[in-house]
Amino acid sequence: MKITIVGTGYVGLVTGTCFAEVGIDVTCIDIDRQKIEDLRQGIVPIFEPGLEEMVVRNLEKGRLHFSTDLASVLNQSEAIFIAVGTPPDEDGSADLSHVITVAGEIGRNMNRYLLVVNKSTVPVGTSDKVRLAVQEELDKRGVGIPFDMASNPEFLKEGAAVNDFLRPDRIVVGTDSEKAVELMKKLYKPFTLNGHPIIFMDITSAEMTKYAANAMLATKISFMNDIANLCELVGADVNQVRKGIGSDPRIGPRFIYPGTGYGGSCFPKDVKALIRTAEEYHYPLRILSAVDQVNEDQKTVLFRKMMHYYAGNLRGKKVTVWGLSFKPQTDDIREAPSLSLIAKLLEAEAHVTVYDPVAMTEARKKLEDNVRYADDQYEALENADCLAIITEWPEFRVPDFDRMSKAMKAPVVFDGRNIYDAGEMKKRSFQYFCIGLKANDKNHKA
Repeated sequence: MKITIVGTGYVGLVTGTCFAEVGIDVTCIDIDRQKIEDLRQGIVPIFEPGLEEMVVRNLEKGRLHFSTDLASVLNQSEAIFIAVGTPPDEDGSADLSHVITVAGEIGRNMNRYLLVVNKSTVPVGTSDKVRLAVQEELDKRGVGIPFDMASNPEFLKEGAAVNDFLRPDRIVVGTDSEKAVELMKKLYKPFTLNGHPIIFMDITSAEMTKYAANAMLATKISFMNDIANLCELVGADVNQVRKGIGSDPRIGPRFIYPGTGYGGSCFPKDVKALIRTAEEYHYPLRILSAVDQVNEDQKTVLFRKMMHYYAGNLRGKKVTVWGLSFKPQTDDIREAPSLSLIAKLLEAEAHVTVYDPVAMTEARKKLEDNVRYADDQYEALENADCLAIITEWPEFRVPDFDRMSKAMKAPVVFDGRNIYDAGEMKKRSFQYFCIGLKANDKNHKA
């Protein structure tokens, strides 16, 4: 079986590589010639555990190919997956220009039946627009080549994407064609053989499922951050509250850890896009609007704590930031809370030093020369007035506290992920501020 994946970003590259891993012949297409040349050499442009080794292995096996020429491989494929970016417009809606461009190219070049699959995260109704764009090009050519549409949203977690694809919680497929159903069953058979369910539905419902899933998870995060901030005010311990509610199976323990807000390429974009879709139908999504606002506010929570601790004056303070990516096991800094904090610190004329195990290269593209880049976590602490922990990388969880204390000008820690025990930090003579727990300083408030 041969398929084509258009787009070698996060979704496209993981999808194509994992399909190749189970024996499918895959060609990944991208307009970026340098990226394609690098991929042909086994050089992967993103950090994702296990992905580079899998790319190299399938290149060597001859099951994975990379090209910039869609027309040359289109008609050798049974299905083509559109996995290009859908960045947010200024109004929060998803930019579908790349998706529609690919659809037009498909219509101009196909010469036999093809299943066109939307893998990109797209608003409800996008498959109809893709279908129309393909059909318009076929009409211009005066040909009546049949094709089907399907929506196959991804549910990959950055940092665990390879495992998520190979061992999915569920596979969602939306289509109105029995032929497409049989083709998608055939394509996903290596996964369903291991008991992973495939759920078929109409296209509109599949498109909505993706946004609804991310919106629900984002809601849990913002809800818990709101509760954490209230815990600080009333004197409750959010860590105990989290355990108490997380033991309820209707709620569960996942996505209820307080912190500095969610980031990345999915939750912020998808929440805003769903809000925008609802506005187009004159229906305000009041809960999601609040989720989005709480998240934006939460990204500044550590800055507010710092300003209070330093009596409103951070000018000249040396602040070290551990963790730049929006979550561990990825180098993705899109919408990362670290960027919001650093922007505020620089605006307050603080001197910022940063360290992240894998995201330094990506960070340089965004932060440029406005911060100092450290080679390791302890070097970053030299003469620091305080430390801000933004990403809970494993190597930050059990550091050498004595070494930290000796390196810093003052042992002050603002923990945005609650990875340390407040009582233990007090015993070690650290001034310790976290999320959802009253600080050492009785007068301190978020």
